[in-house]
Amino acid sequence: MSELLLTSEQIGQLVAQFFIAGAGTLSFAVLFASPKRTLPYCGLVGAMGWFIYELAVLFGLESFTASLLAVIPLTLLARIFAIVLKTPVTIFLLAGIFPLVPGAGIYYTAYYFIQGNNALALANGISTFKVAVALAIGIALVLGLPLPRFKTRPKK
Repeated sequence: MSELLLTSEQIGQLVAQFFIAGAGTLSFAVLFASPKRTLPYCGLVGAMGWFIYELAVLFGLESFTASLLAVIPLTLLARIFAIVLKTPVTIFLLAGIFPLVPGAGIYYTAYYFIQGNNALALANGISTFKVAVALAIGIALVLGLPLPRFKTRPKK
């Protein structure tokens, strides 16, 4: 039970990363020309996903497992916002997964490959591929859930 407790420094870092991830996600939403009314929600989706990822890593999970655990609530939140705001889910999902995309892994895979260090390139490539697959599986799991049916009133 003691390993589940967080220090005040760790909590402070998680809070800071939450806001930084939200700002970064918001920036990508602006770059993707998301509608202005959806921008704060896009930032919240990305911040929540990164927060869950960092929390999972803090508790000792590997990056691909943490990515899977983070992308499931991220996609669920994106889907909820899409229903509530009557917008496509991709508006929230594209911006929201940006903090979780393994860009550094892709970079280092290519870097080590160009440098001729095939062992490190392969190791980074496999790790990056596992994270990408975890993201795809998590998104597919949530988007595969049926949408709730709301009763509509007949027009008079």
